[in-house]
Amino acid sequence: METLAKTQQKKSAKPLRKVTGAEAVILSLLKEGVDTLFGYPGGAIMPVYDALYHYQDRLNHILVRHEQGASHAAEGYARVTQKTGVCIATSGPGATNLVTGIADAMIDSTPMVCITGQVHKSLLGTDAFQETDIIGITMPVCKWNYQITHAGEIPEVMAKAFYLANSGRPGPVVIDISKNAQLEEVDFTYNKCRSIRSYFPKQMPKESSIIAAAEIINHAQRPLILAGHGILLSGAQQVFRKFVEKSGIPAGSTLLGLSALPTRHPNYVGMLGMHGNYAPNLKTNEADVIIAVGMRFDDRVTGNLKTYAKQATVIHIEIDPSEINKNVKADIPIIADAKCALEELLQRISPKKYPEWMREFGMAKEIEHREIIGPSTAPCKGPIKMAEVVARLSEMTEGKAILTTDVGQHQMIGARYYAFDETDSWVTSGGLGTMGFALPAAFGAKVGRPEKEVVALIGDGSFQMTLQELATIKQTGIPIKIIILNNRFLGMVRQWQELFFEKRYSFTEMDNPEFTQISKGFGIPAEKIEKREELAAAMKRMLDSKESYLLEIMVEKEDNVFPMVPTGSCVSKVRLK
Repeated sequence: METLAKTQQKKSAKPLRKVTGAEAVILSLLKEGVDTLFGYPGGAIMPVYDALYHYQDRLNHILVRHEQGASHAAEGYARVTQKTGVCIATSGPGATNLVTGIADAMIDSTPMVCITGQVHKSLLGTDAFQETDIIGITMPVCKWNYQITHAGEIPEVMAKAFYLANSGRPGPVVIDISKNAQLEEVDFTYNKCRSIRSYFPKQMPKESSIIAAAEIINHAQRPLILAGHGILLSGAQQVFRKFVEKSGIPAGSTLLGLSALPTRHPNYVGMLGMHGNYAPNLKTNEADVIIAVGMRFDDRVTGNLKTYAKQATVIHIEIDPSEINKNVKADIPIIADAKCALEELLQRISPKKYPEWMREFGMAKEIEHREIIGPSTAPCKGPIKMAEVVARLSEMTEGKAILTTDVGQHQMIGARYYAFDETDSWVTSGGLGTMGFALPAAFGAKVGRPEKEVVALIGDGSFQMTLQELATIKQTGIPIKIIILNNRFLGMVRQWQELFFEKRYSFTEMDNPEFTQISKGFGIPAEKIEKREELAAAMKRMLDSKESYLLEIMVEKEDNVFPMVPTGSCVSKVRLK
């Protein structure tokens, strides 16, 4: 005889629904709250696309023109929403075309679930048509991957994928699904993953570490905060601002930490690193305490590690234990989510001001403004400079647009001269340095934040990597603004060739096509300007447009980005020219 409990359990249990594995994939996405996915169909993923046909009212699928565009678009979406981006592709070349975006998401800690089709289970290992070992290929560049070979695995694996992608230190997850698993039937039930044995994604900071760090901070004389991407990933922007204002400590930012604190905040002293601002680079080696929050001491920030901040007591707040002591020794490591750690520290630090220390930053800033910023943003004559374009864009958008960039001189100029007023408004490829990132990331960001103005700032070299995505933008009607800074060079490589290779410009000069004609061919309005007096009106036309708009600006051909810390040099040896 059944017990009452078992009888009640049977009555309350939801009836199982029998669906194909392909439909189980779609239902799993819906259970995870996914509203958008970026992809490109093909033979091995066709059953999933067939199932998707019946859910178009609930899932917005954006057809890209190259699978790399799908992965970068998913990154852009994730970066501005803090949700998990989703992209989908077929087997073989479809899957391998995602790899650049997967690697990019891995090093920049971007949550993403990448779904790839695979040949039938019986054909695995036979070199079947469009068979590629995507699991082996992506193992070094993703947080987790798994190959599904029967339909019954789909719900559990999908739940685990989403949990892993957006917990702890976020990152990309790859799910490869054989074609037979998509066609088989499964009794569909879905339970969100809440934990995984031996995986502890969010540790609370040790009280002893918090007490020790607060004691050091409270007695510091010349402290400096290094704000990293982890502040944005943990949603710690508000508590971080409170921490900065209560502590009174000057705060510099890594490239990916930009917009964690408004650029115009009185305690913000500029960007760190190779092409960062003069003051924070110069003063790093004069600080007695460094509080690094959610950053990994990348080589572009530290320069020569043998000479980096040897005089400072280093407090390192970092969620990933593997980053502690990897590059820079932490005197007080705090292994925790940045938000949790800052909330604990905020209660223990004393209100303080550092007028003399801040004055030193101000003096260094004045030097940079006199030597570099002023002449670059308000030149009296000569060709248009990249910096004046970005400074005007910042002014015209009041620092409230989302800015996406590729990699190179335009990226550094965007980071230096756009005054970010709102958080989660800077989307760029940091650790991997991926050309072709900006355009697909821009429409991904616009889908995620449709109320925001999204501007893709792109170099002429980078634009030619993924310009086919103009077709995606046109077909979907996604209104983004595109600025091409055309200097007819691979600018950053040329700058290095000028400075370190005696001006041997080896294969960096570019004979470019007519970008405006290409844009118009895709049905997107475009114009090209070459004169400074045309700049303001052209930018206004671009920003006023209700549809996508491409503005090509011919800029100084051999303009350089300064300050600069040469590779292998000490950060305090930052060059102004």
